[in-house]
Amino acid sequence: MSIHLEHVTPKRWTRWLDRVLAQALAILRQTFMVLMIAYTLVCIFSFAVKLSVLTAAHGALDFTAINELLTDGLYVLIILAIVKSLFLRNPFDYAVTLLETGFVVLIRKLILLPTDPGEWRLLLVLGLTSSVFFVLILVIHGLKRRWHGQDHPRPASTGFSAAGPDINDVK
Repeated sequence: MSIHLEHVTPKRWTRWLDRVLAQALAILRQTFMVLMIAYTLVCIFSFAVKLSVLTAAHGALDFTAINELLTDGLYVLIILAIVKSLFLRNPFDYAVTLLETGFVVLIRKLILLPTDPGEWRLLLVLGLTSSVFFVLILVIHGLKRRWHGQDHPRPASTGFSAAGPDINDVK
């Protein structure tokens, strides 16, 4: 029995290996996505149980319980944003989602940070940074809306609609 290696060229071998590794990576990515969705469901269920137990036990919640619930809720939002980013294919949307996740992480840090007067510089920097993140998110969403509007121009108006004449078509 002879082995014919003349058919196995380095180029064919590389293409085959690339294809196999890409398929393995896709399977691992899908597995990770399923695990993250299951983890998200556990986080949401845990948050709901904690909310109902604290409300049933304490009635009107005090600041400590509300702070704990807010912290857990923001953590769930972070996990949801991470899971959402796993489904994005557009790098621009991925970057915006990471910016939004960073904003939620900063807000969570601001909430958890004890308010010590000696830490005013840190609080100021975190506050300014989260404000910059928020402004960037608003600007990016506005730009996306404008770009989307340019991609899909409005149909030409006939001058009349069910609501009456179009004021933009005044001659």
